[in-house]
Amino acid sequence: MKKLLVLNGPNLNLLGTREPQQYGHETLADVEENCRKLAAKYDCEVECFQSNTEGQLIDAVHKAGREFTAGECVGVVFNPGAYTHTSIALHDAIKGVDVPVVEVHISNVHAREAFRHHSYISPVAAGTVIGMGTKGYGLAIQFLLDD
Repeated sequence: MKKLLVLNGPNLNLLGTREPQQYGHETLADVEENCRKLAAKYDCEVECFQSNTEGQLIDAVHKAGREFTAGECVGVVFNPGAYTHTSIALHDAIKGVDVPVVEVHISNVHAREAFRHHSYISPVAAGTVIGMGTKGYGLAIQFLLDD
């Protein structure tokens, strides 16, 4: 069975309670369950991982790269949260492995504070989904799994 990683960065564990006017009322567990249901339609298993720690996210990208090379993983759906705008290390991790990564943001980061307008992830991502709410995860999954 194919596998894909849904990776979430800092503060996404607070979905449903953190700024619901910006991020909605769905929890991270809701998002993960929706991802699993959609991927199952493609006969694909979803592994979900969230961390507030940059190094753990880098390790998860490295692992996904190894699994992609081994034919075990088809890609990564990644909402890096605030690390989008600060992490050259995550940029380098994605660039350093051979796995397609789709960057996802629930809110329209370009309609928010100026510091959110730059992404270190976009230049090394296979694609980006921005401002589509939690539906963006599903769009990213469809992109990775549609043949």
